[in-house]
Amino acid sequence: MESQIIDNTLQQQYEGMGSTCHSEGVHFRVWAPHAENVSVIGDFNDWQEDANPLQPEENGFWSALVKQATEGSQYKYSLKTPHGNFQRNDPYALKMTNSVGNSIVYNHNSFDWENVEFNIPAWNELIIYELHVGTFHVKEEGHVGTLYTAIEKLDYLKGLGINAVELMPCSEFPGDRSWGYNPSNPFAVESDYGGPDGLKAFVKAAHEAGIAVIMDVVYNHFGPSDMDLWQFDGWSEGDGGGIYFYNDWRSETPWGNTRPDYGRNEVRQYIHDNALMWFRDYRVDGLRMDMVPYIRNVKADGNPGNDIVEGMSLMQWINKDIREQFPNHITIAEDMHSLDFITDDVDNGGLGYGSQWDAKFVHTIRDVIIAPNDQDRDMNAVVSAITGGYNMDAFQRIVYTESHDEVANGQARVAEEIANGDVNNWYSKKRAALGVALALTSPGIPMIFQGQPLLEDKWFSDDDPMDWSRLEKFHGFATLHQDMIHIRRNWFGVTAGLQGQHVSIIRADNEKKIIVMHRWKDGGPKDSVVVVLNFSSETFTDYKVGFPRGGQWILRFNSDKAEYDPEFSNLAVHDTDAMDGAYDNCDVYASLHIPPYTVLIYSQEG
Repeated sequence: MESQIIDNTLQQQYEGMGSTCHSEGVHFRVWAPHAENVSVIGDFNDWQEDANPLQPEENGFWSALVKQATEGSQYKYSLKTPHGNFQRNDPYALKMTNSVGNSIVYNHNSFDWENVEFNIPAWNELIIYELHVGTFHVKEEGHVGTLYTAIEKLDYLKGLGINAVELMPCSEFPGDRSWGYNPSNPFAVESDYGGPDGLKAFVKAAHEAGIAVIMDVVYNHFGPSDMDLWQFDGWSEGDGGGIYFYNDWRSETPWGNTRPDYGRNEVRQYIHDNALMWFRDYRVDGLRMDMVPYIRNVKADGNPGNDIVEGMSLMQWINKDIREQFPNHITIAEDMHSLDFITDDVDNGGLGYGSQWDAKFVHTIRDVIIAPNDQDRDMNAVVSAITGGYNMDAFQRIVYTESHDEVANGQARVAEEIANGDVNNWYSKKRAALGVALALTSPGIPMIFQGQPLLEDKWFSDDDPMDWSRLEKFHGFATLHQDMIHIRRNWFGVTAGLQGQHVSIIRADNEKKIIVMHRWKDGGPKDSVVVVLNFSSETFTDYKVGFPRGGQWILRFNSDKAEYDPEFSNLAVHDTDAMDGAYDNCDVYASLHIPPYTVLIYSQEG
């Protein structure tokens, strides 16, 4: 059967990589510089290798328009090379039967977005909820959660006050259970999660609920298994991965010798195309990039001799194009080295990320609240965590106490770390809530991990679904999170300062383990917020501390209320009046009643 060859005059129309649907058929294009012949085989030609040969282009590209192929057709590429003959899945495949199955022709234009309009909230208003699709909402035992089942819980997230979800990686991975950090087909959405239509349906439903979607992507390595990218066209040097990978010492990562070759133009374009695809075709609102240190340095050890300059320039290119083509959308780096240049502008020599996970915050605060003895809690360390930031911008950091990394890999949920087998424990509940409160009242973009408001125990695992019965069992604890999030989002118009850049530590009392801070955006009534945090099991009465302004300060939040848990102290705490008198470099002071392991939030009406 003779192949339908695209006319050179139409090349620009069909220049896309992978399979592209057109009225005349499907255009296929692949990069295989070491192949001698390439054809596309599929259910449209009975998988015959000589039916639809691709024509060579410059620089190792091959392409053809196949009239009999249609949307939904299954296919692979057949490559004849000096190194052997191979059948490979499309590196740009948008849909897979599974990670070891076939590529499927997918048409982005077939999905009906129904003109849903959405703009990501301002970054200072974001509350991120990190979510693992496979365990978030599992409806049948023995199955995995899907993007469709996750949609059913969007009302819960909206009610909680969440306005952004961060999906752990959804690219096709081996098997049906994974954290997702082992992508076998980077452009395809995991088939067991619902494929590309499932992701679009989730994004659409999230936007309808007023929730932004941030995708977690993995560019520091691919695979390492079920990966047709490996030695794609047969060529490699030594035991290297071939055209998509470094074939020397730079290939080494903790996950296998599968680091992409950031210096090869076609691979750079491949990763750039992938990053922009999520914004353009799936309408996501942001990307979180996994373990950036292994993109910019072979060992992630800071040794300049191990730097990957082309990896850094690739991230700059991607971040700059996202900033220009998708204004206000966010890119987040998991770098964990607390470096300003990660989130500095590309024009200033930075990598250009919008924000970064803040290692100094999470590690410091977890250590402080998990420590069994009050005397071991260092308030000066807490102050450093609260006041940290990058490039004089509070929202260039993501602050949290739990993430998929922090509650696994030998670690556990904060409440589990405190109680060791009994999270329904006064100490664990009080101090876990204190940690969440710190994330929600400190300068930065706060993030919580799935199950945190439900007091999930143990640790995160991809075969341990969330237990939604805990929502009823720990309803009060969930309400505590909801109330804190509403306060952080200025839900009632009286706590705008929590969305501001500014923080001043009024007092850090290392003896009594109390911190009092002033948060503000523009300052004044309904803006300035005073946050009081007690990191001890002691109750304090008549605790005198400076306040930023005289007059009545209304108690907006008290984490000690019995409404949140019947075991909480439920001590009487009231509004307070700031009176004349010099304390803590302030002209006025207030006398406070502070329950144990509690956060109190005050602001003024006018």
